[in-house]
Amino acid sequence: MVSFARGTLAQGTEPLRAALDAGLGRFRPVLMTALAMVIGMLPMALGLGDGGEQNAPLGRAVIGGLLFGTISTLLFVPVVFAAVHGWLKRREAHTAAMAPVSAN
Repeated sequence: MVSFARGTLAQGTEPLRAALDAGLGRFRPVLMTALAMVIGMLPMALGLGDGGEQNAPLGRAVIGGLLFGTISTLLFVPVVFAAVHGWLKRREAHTAAMAPVSAN
């Protein structure tokens, strides 16, 4: 997602727009991957079969981690990307404005 946002940012797009475009562009692949893994872990999390109760906590932990990771990938990463790159852009503009003008 960050690579996609950086590519959009390099084309001159504002940081917030680049982050939103990256989030929207990667929404479906990220969601499909996480959903496939969660569905695959459901039998383990439910503790089905002989001795399944031993592996159920592991399955639940994996599903919880996947859900947290997916939410952070889709929401947290674009917000932080936009905030950091917006701050860098403002700092660069401020530094350029404060640079001494050389008189020749």
